Amino acid sequence: MFKEYPQYDAIGLAQLIKSGEISAKQALEAAVFQANKHNPKLNAIIHRFDERAFAAAQSGLPEGIFSGVPYLLKDLNFLFAGETIRMGSRSVNIVPEHDSELVKRMRATGVNTFGKTNTPEFGLIITTEPKSFGPSHNPFKKGYSTGGSSGGSAAAVSAGIVPMAGAGDGGGSIRFPAAWCGVFGFKPSRGRNPSGPLYAEGWEGAVVDHVITRSVRDSAAMLDATAGREVGSAFVVDSESMTGSRFLQATEQPSQPLKIAIMREPLFPGTVVDKEVLAVLDKTCQQLEDMGHELDYAQPQIDLDTLWRDFFTVVCAHTAFFVDDLMQRHGAQQVANLEPQTRNMALIGRSLSVLDLLKAKQGWHDVQYQTGLILEQYDMIVCPTVPTAAVKHGVLPPSRIDELLLSVTDVIERGVNIGKWIYNSSLVEKLSAPVLSKMAFTTLGNVTGLPCMSLPMGMSSKGLPIGMQVIGQMNDEARLFSLAADIERAGFFTEPAI
Repeated sequence: MFKEYPQYDAIGLAQLIKSGEISAKQALEAAVFQANKHNPKLNAIIHRFDERAFAAAQSGLPEGIFSGVPYLLKDLNFLFAGETIRMGSRSVNIVPEHDSELVKRMRATGVNTFGKTNTPEFGLIITTEPKSFGPSHNPFKKGYSTGGSSGGSAAAVSAGIVPMAGAGDGGGSIRFPAAWCGVFGFKPSRGRNPSGPLYAEGWEGAVVDHVITRSVRDSAAMLDATAGREVGSAFVVDSESMTGSRFLQATEQPSQPLKIAIMREPLFPGTVVDKEVLAVLDKTCQQLEDMGHELDYAQPQIDLDTLWRDFFTVVCAHTAFFVDDLMQRHGAQQVANLEPQTRNMALIGRSLSVLDLLKAKQGWHDVQYQTGLILEQYDMIVCPTVPTAAVKHGVLPPSRIDELLLSVTDVIERGVNIGKWIYNSSLVEKLSAPVLSKMAFTTLGNVTGLPCMSLPMGMSSKGLPIGMQVIGQMNDEARLFSLAADIERAGFFTEPAI
């Protein structure tokens, strides 16, 4: 048994395999051993296909930077031909015939995928506690949330099952679980990675898929391999990275002195940032100054009430579309099996008009503009990733409120636009506040489309990780990777769970 397996990142493992020190089969055996040891406690992996992966290791994997490295995919947008996808739902059970474009590019790097990771239903909330598969447990403390919606991937990486795993981010769903599980999470710029061919602009372009990793260089190398336009792309992002390794090279070059804005105030009304989180922010800022960077306080001038309502509008509209499509394809019984918060969001989404959606998109532009003004003066923004460390299971989502609301709407919806009434009432704030308040820093990156990363920079008094977020200028992934690698080399990252 290759006992040293958890000590290596993906590039390190691939180098061992290429040199012949270990085989792809031995690497997979080590990953399977780690999965069998840790997953019963974590519930991070919900679908395994070990035999298929062993056959791939035996027959030969594509020659790429990660050839032979064990890998997991989030069970949401990542279509892996021949393997079921459930999207965290009791109502979805699909076996795709083809890979999604991003999975094709990931597989071309040589990764050996042997499972799918847990996620909340349709990735709608920021804790991984689906009714379909049960909650994923934080590797640092059982009974605590991993965050979401890429919580299964973050837990698997932190626990040493795999060095990296596929993840997606629509409101913080890469950065959020990376922060709560103590690993590195990077959300690329809007349009940098492909999202098709089945999907186009998830949540009006807010959603971007990539990976969660233990090392900075693994994330950079994977983005080198996957970035670039695809057929039908709504965005044309430069394709230089498709023919080179500039993001990986950026991690090998020291970052130049940067001017960085410190954003202490959360972007959701009434959110309280934990004192321990603010202490880690202060420590991180001091470390950045000691590294030669210039920091100053700055806050985008954003109407906070409008920001969260606009985001909620877009997500509800897209949820209504998805649920309607589910109804057309699979019937009313499948919709009835959806979780309460999903059905309530779809109910609200159906009540919205085209004008509501366009107003929300105009609100997004205002946020993009105000954030752009800050980034004309500063190279980057640093802030907490999440206002608190991980919370216990059951705190998110507010399922009792959801279920009560659903029971009321089931009775009185006929002939009444109850969704619009909820949308315009204080109920919607009560429904969404527990979730959106935890997204008070991450949502900015999704609304603006800017690249962002969560760095594992501290620990709470309860022994739970605390992450710090850095937001870069549009398409400026290279400088973010360079800075992150500097911080990692300086020894400022906290250690994963294992």
